[in-house]
Amino acid sequence: MYTIMYINFMTMRVISSAELRSNMKKYLDLATREQIIIQRGKNETFRLTREEYLEPDEDFQRAISLDEFRQGAKAHIEKLYSK
Repeated sequence: MYTIMYINFMTMRVISSAELRSNMKKYLDLATREQIIIQRGKNETFRLTREEYLEPDEDFQRAISLDEFRQGAKAHIEKLYSK
């Protein structure tokens, strides 16, 4: 048993966890082109989607750590308040 919903032109299937167990390959293949929502009981839902691997690019190479960001932000704020 499953339901197909159309939200913002994106196909989404809602299936039970038992349906996923029975047809795992089918739903993993479908997840490459649409979202699969797995309903487990009355109160739990999970989303199965394909995760894309992103190649590192120029933006990634110049990224800074959170600590570097904090230090830079602190220095910038101190500079603003010293004026």
